[in-house]
Amino acid sequence: MKEKIQEIFKQRFGTDSVVYASAGRINLIGEHTDYNGGFVFPGAIDKYIMAAININGTGKVRVYSMDMDAYCEFGLNEEDAPQEQWARYIFGVCRETIKRGGTVKGFDTVFAGNVPLGAGLSSSAALESCFAFALNDMFNENKIDKFELAKIGQSTEHNYCGVNCGIMDQFASVFGKKDCLMRLDCRSLEHEYFPFHPEGYRLVLLNSKVKHELVDSPYNKRRESCERVAATLGVETLRDASYTMLADVRDKVSDEDYRRARYVIGEKQRVLDVCDALERGDYETVGRCMYETHDGLSRDYEVSCEELDYLNDVARECGVTGSRIMGGGFGGCTINLVKEDRYDNFIATAKEKFNAKYGHEPEVINVIISDGAHKVVD
Repeated sequence: MKEKIQEIFKQRFGTDSVVYASAGRINLIGEHTDYNGGFVFPGAIDKYIMAAININGTGKVRVYSMDMDAYCEFGLNEEDAPQEQWARYIFGVCRETIKRGGTVKGFDTVFAGNVPLGAGLSSSAALESCFAFALNDMFNENKIDKFELAKIGQSTEHNYCGVNCGIMDQFASVFGKKDCLMRLDCRSLEHEYFPFHPEGYRLVLLNSKVKHELVDSPYNKRRESCERVAATLGVETLRDASYTMLADVRDKVSDEDYRRARYVIGEKQRVLDVCDALERGDYETVGRCMYETHDGLSRDYEVSCEELDYLNDVARECGVTGSRIMGGGFGGCTINLVKEDRYDNFIATAKEKFNAKYGHEPEVINVIISDGAHKVVD
């Protein structure tokens, strides 16, 4: 991809370029815990957004997207915001860098990626992190620290793309480290790396390629449930709650709110249990926790869907070590930890059964835990 991007760049802009990349991400465990002040456990993967860039000596940014075969140019002032949604990600990164006192001048860029779209792998965060890292390197002598680079991406979503996201996706894209997952404390932003190179296992996503459109706002409703229980308990977030505390207010909260909180409290502990298990090389415990998370997301938090529950059932039937829905829910992927000797049968069975039931095969996405944002060197 690097050579192709540089070739297209030279054809379009007539100069050589420097190439930067940033990764999509998976989250092994810790779903819907970020807005409850809890822990998440993401890692960057070997699927990237890659950009060839060169300073052009003007006040304009000239951008070509290879994947969309689309071109856009814009200035660097607030009133120069482009109409094209895809270009607003890059414009937002420029503006958020400038707001923080950073320097950004005109540049030319060609970008492309192999992060699957719509699969919950955070291609937008990879795009933001790629350009945040590049502008820091090209114009600011890497003086902006990595925490701020992640916040630049998050603020771009908030202020220019209309998405009020948490920081996990950008954090994973910036801080990703080969063969390591990261335990991120969403309250303090403290993080710790945990080795993840499971010999004899593969990590594979099965993309259902479905996304159910819902008439209400399911994420907001679940967040409101959690906030109501936290208020009843007298704590800031469910991060500070326990099963015992929840049992004490069982008669003061609705059944729905109780089940939402029960899932979050359990998930908080599962992240910590998985970290301990990885340190011991105990992948069976990791897998058991993944199944428990899926059950909680499906039954208590109710953010799964028929297709994802079916893929999870097939994983159990095939003896897959661990499987769960990954992401916000209502479609997208399952993430699966599979022993090498069961992999071929699992993939073949999942494709055959899912196709027979739903009329199309799931997309198979094998992932390797990799480095986050970086300059691509030969």
